Amino acid sequence: MKNWKAGVPILLALVIAVAGSLFIYNWIGRQTAPSKVVQVDNVEAVPVVVAAVDLAWGTQITPEMLRMASFLKESLPNGHFSTPADLKDRVLIANLKQGEAIVEHRLAPKDITTGGVSAILPTGKRALSVKGDKVIGISGFINPGNRVDVLVTLPDETTKQDVTKIVLENIPVLATGTQIERNAKGEPAPVDVYTLEMTPEESEKLALAAAKGKLQFALRNILDLEKVNTQGATIAQTLNMAAPKRPVTRWVAPSSTVEVIRGSAMTRQKM
Repeated sequence: MKNWKAGVPILLALVIAVAGSLFIYNWIGRQTAPSKVVQVDNVEAVPVVVAAVDLAWGTQITPEMLRMASFLKESLPNGHFSTPADLKDRVLIANLKQGEAIVEHRLAPKDITTGGVSAILPTGKRALSVKGDKVIGISGFINPGNRVDVLVTLPDETTKQDVTKIVLENIPVLATGTQIERNAKGEPAPVDVYTLEMTPEESEKLALAAAKGKLQFALRNILDLEKVNTQGATIAQTLNMAAPKRPVTRWVAPSSTVEVIRGSAMTRQKM
């Protein structure tokens, strides 16, 4: 009898705990449940042609480069294509990532069916390539899409001294690559080649600079559009700028003292 009376409070506490837990659980469920359930019916998916691999600008599209992906009808990109056959022999004018939809504004006109740099050159622009090395290319940091300033070092016809001057600014880099040529020993050796986009007048300057002097590229910020007019640098100016300033010394004549005696008086005067 005594044991039964001792177990009543424990049983009552368990019932209260379970009931409280159920109440709290149901209350939290009502608070976190959405007030309105949105039901989507009849979702329509549309097949769209996307890039199967990363594609670079100037690439002529082939079927192996494409695959199909499903897009919601409400989120179709403008100018998309529904069949790979519509993209046969089209040329890209912009880079594409794997899985990205191919759209019309990233393609060259339909009458251009040959890939390469000529497909993406704007009207009035020219593509000109110059030979270089790892120093000119800043150890591989110059890549297509960058912008560079072109410096040239050549003799000044007036002073007969070498001068280095920026001759072209903010020039887009279209392509970089390597071609094999024979060196002075007749052995095949790799030569770095850089293709730049420029106007006809700029291409004349670059061709002359490459033929008569030594070229150097300066990589610039893609957002930096400011033109800078420099006077060029000569050996004398460069050495003068680098030389430390010498202290200026002034010569001071030594002073002397003369004794003047008048009668019994003597005075001293500094000369």
